[in-house]
Order: sequence, then C-alpha cells, then structure tokens
Amino acid sequence: MPLLPDEPSRPDAIVLIHGLWMTSRSWEHWADRYRDAGFQVLTPAWPGMDSDVEALRRDPAAIAGLTSDQIVDHHERIIRELPSPPIIMGHSFGGAFAQMLLDRGLGAAGVAIDSAAVKGVVRMPLSSLKASLPVLRNPANRHRAVPLSLDEFHYAFANTMSRDEAEQAYQRHHVPAAGHVLFESALANLNPRTALRVDFGNERRAPLLLIAGGADHVAPPSVTKATAGQYRKSTAVTGYKEFPGRSHYILGQPGWEEVADYALNWAVQAALSRRPQPHR
Repeated sequence: MPLLPDEPSRPDAIVLIHGLWMTSRSWEHWADRYRDAGFQVLTPAWPGMDSDVEALRRDPAAIAGLTSDQIVDHHERIIRELPSPPIIMGHSFGGAFAQMLLDRGLGAAGVAIDSAAVKGVVRMPLSSLKASLPVLRNPANRHRAVPLSLDEFHYAFANTMSRDEAEQAYQRHHVPAAGHVLFESALANLNPRTALRVDFGNERRAPLLLIAGGADHVAPPSVTKATAGQYRKSTAVTGYKEFPGRSHYILGQPGWEEVADYALNWAVQAALSRRPQPHR
C-alpha cells in the first residue's frame, strides 16, 4: 500500500475540458492566466477535435460520431499519465465530464462551470430546450455534427452581449456539435445504461465546485442548483457559486477574470484542505 504524504501539496497542474459547439480554444484566456500563475495547464481536445476551429468547420466528420464515454475515457488516460492529481475544470458538457472524472477517483479538486446535466438531474428549463432544439428537433442529428446559426449562437451562448460581440465570439470559437452527445444528455434519465452518470453519494471523490451563470440560457442556475442538491447525498465537499449576469459564454465574456480566479482559488484551497489521497 502506498504511503500517503503527511500534508497535501498544492496541485501543480490544471486540466481544462471544453464543451459542445466549442473547442479547447474556448479556454485560451483562462489557460494563459493560469500558466502565468505558475501552473502546468493542459487543454486537451475531444477525440478527433485537435484541428483548429476553421478546419473543423470545413470538415466536421471527426465530430459526428463522438460519444460521452469516448470523450471521458480519452481525458482519463491523459490525467492518469500525470505525476500527481490535477485540478479538473470543465465547461458545459465539459463540466459533466469533469464530474464523471472525479467520480472515477481522479483529480485533486474539480470545477464544473455551466455544466450539462447528468442522470438524476431532471430540470429542463424552456431556455435549455430552445438552445438544444437545433440538434434535438431531428432524430437523424444523433449521428451528425450540427452547427448553430449566428442567431442560435447569440441566444444560446451570448445572450447578454450585443450582436456584434456575439458574432466575434461565433467566428472565433463556434464549431458543429456532436449530436449524439446532446441526445445522450436529453435521454439520460430514460436510459439505465447511460454513460452520463455519477454516483452522487460517492464520499471519496475530490471536492467539487459547481458554478452557474445567472443569465445562462443553456444551463440556467436552476439546473446547477438541482445538481448541487443531488450531491447532498455525499459527505464529500461540494460548493455552489452563481455569477449574476453571466451567459453560457462565461469563459470569454467581459469579466471572465473574476470567474477564473474564483474557480482556481476555491479549487486550490479545497485540494489543500482535503485528506490526502493516492494518485491511482
């Protein structure tokens, strides 16, 4: 049995996981800020999505067949190669995947930002449904990569921003989405074998912070609060923080620094306060 250190040490690495309709470029500001703070920062793309935004728009074939378990397994392999447990942060579906990775025993602490719902969270506000309709309205999209129009992106991601600002974000970040992943989420509570699940009662998982954007149309605060409520089944540390006026584009809209700093400070303190665990 490996010996545990007397005191936990500050994590030296951060893994950032992007969400649907985005690539790892969505973390560009956060990654630079965290590197400047002295951390090793990894921004792995989902499998097949390591091309740049423009290339994925031209040919989204690599996106079409992606599934949640493929994405989570891919990130698990990356994390297990690190010498010590990192902080794991995810946005949107990346937030759901961060929760799943913590449930697998990985990470020193986790942060799920505007997270997609996992099995057991039944809230589906009308704004979430509207934001998802470009994919969910056609069952054939389950096997397609589906883009958003600028108007759809403005509603779903950048509703607190002007149209010009939304268009800049759209041109910089938007790529088609893996339809199968969104269908997995929509049907998770009807599928007993869904990959999008965690053990909410897992008492050995690392501390988890759930962040909500107060004006988010894709994952409104009610969804994040419902997720936090499920975690009351566990004695493991779970935090909740809401940032008023923030949209789903919380990683890049003006004022992103406040969110990035809060997430990092919370995760570092939670990791330092946690009873030491081996890196498995």
